[in-house]
Amino acid sequence: MSATQTRQIFVNLPVKDLTKTVDFFTKLGFEFDPKFTDENATCLIINDNAFAMLLVEDFFKKFIKKDVCNTTTHAEAICALSAESRDQVDEIVDKALAAGGRPANDPMDEGFMYARIFEDLDGHLWEILYMDPNAMEQ
Repeated sequence: MSATQTRQIFVNLPVKDLTKTVDFFTKLGFEFDPKFTDENATCLIINDNAFAMLLVEDFFKKFIKKDVCNTTTHAEAICALSAESRDQVDEIVDKALAAGGRPANDPMDEGFMYARIFEDLDGHLWEILYMDPNAMEQ
């Protein structure tokens, strides 16, 4: 990859009900790329270089030889997304909880960093965090 090329990331996550999942993330303010959306999958746009491919479980299984993680008892990853402020952390997580998500931990306040984690409808963990650039310089 050349120095002028920007790397993108596509996180692939299995979901049980694509319609409910799209509705959940729409309530959080996310949009989807219709070019990569059908009855098996959708592309959640995080920003210009980061995306989450949300795949119906049976379709997800076509790409792997392992079992799909049981997110009620195991965690496969924490998808961490930055926020512009502490208030935005609370706003996004509160929307997630109101849309049917579940809290996954108590808020974490390290002074320079504030974060909250929630589980989406399929038990995937999403951390929303704010890092104060002024406090980090000290």
